[in-house]
Amino acid sequence: MTYSEIAAAVDALKDAGGAAGLDRADIIDEAAAFAAAVCDGLIDAEFAWSDAFHRPSSGFAAAVKLGKPWLEAPTPLLQRLLSAGTAAAAQQYAVALGRVAVDACEFDPDPTLASVETARLAARTQLRAAGVAMVGPPTAGAGPTTAVAGTTTAAAATAPMPTATLAELLAQLDELVGLKEVKAQVHRQTALLRMSGLRAQKGLKVPTVSHHLVFVGNPGTGKTTVARLVSAIYRALGLLTKGELIETDRSGLVAGYVGQTAIKTAAVIERALGSVLFIDEAYSLAEDDFGEEAVSTLVKAMEDHRDALVVIVAGYPDEMKTFIDTNPGLESRFGTTIVFADYTEDELVSIFRKVAAEADFEPTPGCIDRLRALLRAEPRDEGFGNGRYVRNLFEAAVGRHAWRLRDKPEPSLADLRKLHADDLPEPTAPL
Repeated sequence: MTYSEIAAAVDALKDAGGAAGLDRADIIDEAAAFAAAVCDGLIDAEFAWSDAFHRPSSGFAAAVKLGKPWLEAPTPLLQRLLSAGTAAAAQQYAVALGRVAVDACEFDPDPTLASVETARLAARTQLRAAGVAMVGPPTAGAGPTTAVAGTTTAAAATAPMPTATLAELLAQLDELVGLKEVKAQVHRQTALLRMSGLRAQKGLKVPTVSHHLVFVGNPGTGKTTVARLVSAIYRALGLLTKGELIETDRSGLVAGYVGQTAIKTAAVIERALGSVLFIDEAYSLAEDDFGEEAVSTLVKAMEDHRDALVVIVAGYPDEMKTFIDTNPGLESRFGTTIVFADYTEDELVSIFRKVAAEADFEPTPGCIDRLRALLRAEPRDEGFGNGRYVRNLFEAAVGRHAWRLRDKPEPSLADLRKLHADDLPEPTAPL
């Protein structure tokens, strides 16, 4: 295996970031962590990563932990470029990050569908943060022709993002496993906003309805998935022009010294205009003066851009209540709280079956029995990952499945599809 493609992507990162004043060693470190997070779960990923980045394989786990948040949020160096106003460099850097994601996925010549989707979403996150429109999925070694900066170029104009109807979006919501009360609340909010729009069209008075939402629940309970649907629903209702989900957290809003947090937060808000700004673990903004500066900037923006910005804040129930209570401006603007309950055992089994089916796998009855045993043995505290935990189990099962079949030169179709009990770990064994 050669690694010329990912080396070229890292060189592009160094060129874009170095020209804007970023330290090249920091760029390489960020690329290594980002790639590790993308390829985590592939067979022998740590060894391929070690060869590609000339680092000891023993550092792979730490790199994965560092890079995981960047699968769903802009990397710190990309954030720094955006905050500095170097749009061209940021766009070039984001394109190179997209190439890193795709090339890291191809450390395995036959990657799983789950790993391909991880790479695609990671690349899209970076591109969107920099205002780069994707023209089709990124491919290995593709360079800037895979993405187009801005929204006015001919290529971007000829490849508009498909938009779903309100009915289609609500149907997608209803297809999600569990979340009965969440679905009911989103349906109620949608009906209320739709009626308000119809009343306005008829010249009737429209009651004040806050579009901003508080999502509370443990990790892996579907908050980000529902937020993404809500953003599209708001666009279908005509409340937002873009309807994208701009995801961030404390690290994306708070700077390291006084005065810069407001600038950094304002830059994120600017990118979110016309879309939904989703702030995960928002309660961490109540920890110090830097966080309070970000909150104050956010509250002002919610007033100044009331027709162009929707904010969804998310986190643990108790912490989120404390967070909202810390600022009167927050309390008055977030009128609706949606509670995401932990999934039941049966719901988690359904999620496992669904994820497996989407990847052309079929768990045997013995596999499901092992899954239930694992779920019953796992402590259901705040650290329990819910749907995320089940998806991690599936990815582990795919790896064990591949290892189980390693000595079969021509496995049958059934061999390739079936997940057995042994493809999952023992209930007392770590993943």
